[in-house]
Amino acid sequence: MSSSVGGGGGGGAALAGGDVAGLLDKAKELDQLRKEQDDVASEINKIHKKIISSPEMVDKSVDAMMARLRGFYVQARELSESEISASSALVGLLDGLLQSGVSAAPRKKIEISEQKKKRMKSDTDTTRFSSASMRSQLDQAANLKGEQVAARVKSDDEKDEWFVVKVIHFDKETKEFEVLDEEPGDDEESAQKFERKYKLPMSYIIPFPKKGDPSSAQDFGQGRQVLAVYPGTTALYRATVASHRKRKSDEYVTYTSTSFYNLLFDDDEEDGNLPERAVPFYRVVALPEGHRQ
Repeated sequence: MSSSVGGGGGGGAALAGGDVAGLLDKAKELDQLRKEQDDVASEINKIHKKIISSPEMVDKSVDAMMARLRGFYVQARELSESEISASSALVGLLDGLLQSGVSAAPRKKIEISEQKKKRMKSDTDTTRFSSASMRSQLDQAANLKGEQVAARVKSDDEKDEWFVVKVIHFDKETKEFEVLDEEPGDDEESAQKFERKYKLPMSYIIPFPKKGDPSSAQDFGQGRQVLAVYPGTTALYRATVASHRKRKSDEYVTYTSTSFYNLLFDDDEEDGNLPERAVPFYRVVALPEGHRQ
């Protein structure tokens, strides 16, 4: 998928570089989502063909295959929802660029129909909603003070490093978090030695689900790639969901919220195999777009 933005005369000169960069970033995100959708569709088709060509499979094999198929369908639905979100954001950016061009270049006076007036009002309402949404995000960020979150504390051309940190402060003006990396040592002196503070933008922070509220977590299906805390450490790595266990909600053994995920961490081979690691739901988050490991 290729994206280009251009213009002639005064309208082209009025385009803000930041807006164009944001447009291109969103276009790349949409392109990546569609590639991921193609990959998932390919896996679904493989399972369909296997089911059709092997009707003699035993019940256990069918159950396992159906579980995998369900996981891929859940992933396809989530990718589709993300595509809708990214497409809507692109439409909003393009509307903003078009409005910039209109305001900078001379235009003929035209008569506005009632339908166009309604559309203009709708655009205004959308802008107000976006501003309200940003205020809500800033309030939520401020409320993270004292909480542990996932943070990208280091990044270079080859990989990103994510750790569990504690939020010390959030500045609404600069939209920056001040966080503390509390990597534990063997004693109090060494613990102080390993404490590190960072100032990070909002995009480098991912809140964890609430430990006492499983409903605050996303339900990641089998086969979904996630970012999770490796057991016994404070570091987060990319992993694939192998399965997940549910909590019993009442005496009738109705399974509801996910309690633990069994994950296959990348580059975690033991004797040539990837072992399943149990990680609680409140230490698992969605894999950030473009994650490098």
